[in-house]
Amino acid sequence: MTQKVQLSIDSMKDAAKDFLLQASKTHVKHLYGVTDGKAVGTHVEHAFHVHLSEMYDYVVGSSASGIDFPEINVDLKVTSFKKPQSSCPYQNAGQKVYGLGYSLLVFVYEKFDDAENQTALLTFKHAVFVDKERTADYQTTYGLHQIIKNQGNKDDIVAFLEDKDLPLDEVGRDLLADKIIQQPPQQGFLTISNAQQWRLAYSRVVAEAGKVAGVEKLLE
Repeated sequence: MTQKVQLSIDSMKDAAKDFLLQASKTHVKHLYGVTDGKAVGTHVEHAFHVHLSEMYDYVVGSSASGIDFPEINVDLKVTSFKKPQSSCPYQNAGQKVYGLGYSLLVFVYEKFDDAENQTALLTFKHAVFVDKERTADYQTTYGLHQIIKNQGNKDDIVAFLEDKDLPLDEVGRDLLADKIIQQPPQQGFLTISNAQQWRLAYSRVVAEAGKVAGVEKLLE
């Protein structure tokens, strides 16, 4: 019996490429006619874990950890090509500025139903790895960079955070503004919408994959 090796970020990326090439050719009976994106996502996530577990030793994330691969600090997101977005747990308003705190592995699929065989085929259009340093909100970080570049002060940053409607009270905005001055954030590439859970949209990371540092294109 071949001994499994510990999963790393690099080995996970390589395994993702192999898995998606296989999965794009696999007809799935129980997904025929299914329009629920959550059901499709659950199927893909389970299949990927099965694929990984054949070769690698790792801990599968739980509701307590909140992400799929806690040991390497990566969460898996499976989303439809028609509307590439998903939700994630809200921790604090600073995530829009400094990122989610973990990296994302994003699989984008297009689903086709084969009426003759009564099966579904998932064609994976994109696979993108977003480093945790790039998981902040694009418009928020871009705007803050412009303020800093134009010699803006703390009052300008506080006003910007208020205009952006970050879920913060006055004290929270003040503290976050101080941190931004001392530690300017990196440019993020997600679109993060305010909600009880963050709503993440991935069109920009798909478009920028392979063009900017920290947003890696895994499928050609």
